[in-house]
Amino acid sequence: MDQNIERELPRSLLANRITRRQVLWLLGVSALTGCATSPVGGGSILVGMNEDEEKAVDREVSPRQFSQDLGPVQDAEINQYLGEVGRRLDAKTHRPQMPYSYRVLNANYVNAYTFPGGAMGVTRGILVDLDNEAELAALLGHELGHVNARHAAQRQGKAMVAQVAMSGASIIGQAAGFGGLVDIGSQLGASVLLSSYSRDNEREADALGQEYMVRAGYPASGMVGLQQLLVEQQKESPGMLQTMFSTHPMSGERRDTAKQMAESKYAASNTRDVGRERFIDNTAALRRIKPTIDACQKGEVAMAGKDYGKAEERFRTALKATPRDYAANVLMAKCLSEQDKDAQALTYARSATQIYPQEAQAHKLVGVLALGQKDPGAAFEHLDRYDRLMPGEAGVTFLKGIALEGMGKRPEAASQYAAYLKRSQKGKAAEYAYSRLQSWGYVK
Repeated sequence: MDQNIERELPRSLLANRITRRQVLWLLGVSALTGCATSPVGGGSILVGMNEDEEKAVDREVSPRQFSQDLGPVQDAEINQYLGEVGRRLDAKTHRPQMPYSYRVLNANYVNAYTFPGGAMGVTRGILVDLDNEAELAALLGHELGHVNARHAAQRQGKAMVAQVAMSGASIIGQAAGFGGLVDIGSQLGASVLLSSYSRDNEREADALGQEYMVRAGYPASGMVGLQQLLVEQQKESPGMLQTMFSTHPMSGERRDTAKQMAESKYAASNTRDVGRERFIDNTAALRRIKPTIDACQKGEVAMAGKDYGKAEERFRTALKATPRDYAANVLMAKCLSEQDKDAQALTYARSATQIYPQEAQAHKLVGVLALGQKDPGAAFEHLDRYDRLMPGEAGVTFLKGIALEGMGKRPEAASQYAAYLKRSQKGKAAEYAYSRLQSWGYVK
């Protein structure tokens, strides 16, 4: 089963722990030897994806990661503003033809990330801490730097070389491209494709980001301000920056390099307006709920440390300030479930589905909690809604089978179990699905 689902299952469903086979994402052999000319340096680089494949990764994988980060904020104006700043920058990049897109995510942790084809997410946790549009441009510019230098594609190329060296054979899977991508979509995301860029990658992305923001009419000092903010926050609240620093290693050296470039190569740009008033106006709605975001951040740090009582207190603070905050309701539901308070957890999860019905995660949460509360009808309704919003997740297929079986709908349950077995043949979930099909006479 998807590890995320397993984490979200109430303990009452974990007596017989369900595991799911890890699916390897294997690109075709033809991609292994792919050398390309760097769009930014002109030299030869080893890549594991061509440009069409980079775009395919975005189409297939990015929606799941963005959903795991609780989807775009429900504020069309702030998403539009982010897109306007992004488009001002991406027009000045080395790869303006890429299908760049931008959204502010409901996640509270401090981060921004971009998939290989240019699909970008900026968390509300970092956006409310920026001071002006120039710092925002620096943040987006840095992410655009990763796309334009093709860092993700290069990392895939290196990973494949390492795999071949270890196995002594060609990569399995003759069909070039993304044969396994649908299966592993829910496993990929910032943590796999985008994590642990090398320091050289980060330095190059900084340099490109500063170049792009200056080309777009911003002062280079914005990059200095961004780097200084992150260095200060690393010292003050390291737990809240854990994800940011795993995907973007920070250091005073990078801040000092940005400062040196701002004062030398880009010195003339620093008379430009940093756009503070415009930034404040366009992010006002989000800034009004900064206390809620801060409380959620602290709650998530406590959750990570398994201090669920403290986490619950923080989430209650967040909900008192903003009762209809989607993220706070989802987090409270998860926190209560960890404490075996599944009935209470279900109340918050249901509230989240009403607040933001088009976002998938709360529906999955209601589904697994409802199963634990012996309400298979409600469980199926929300699992099916999740499946329509985020299709192709094997663990959800299995749970839909469990729900349908609980509703007495044996043929429909058998269909879900059969679909699950096409995806996974090992583990207790697969054993259970096969045993039901066998006992019902669908297989011999």
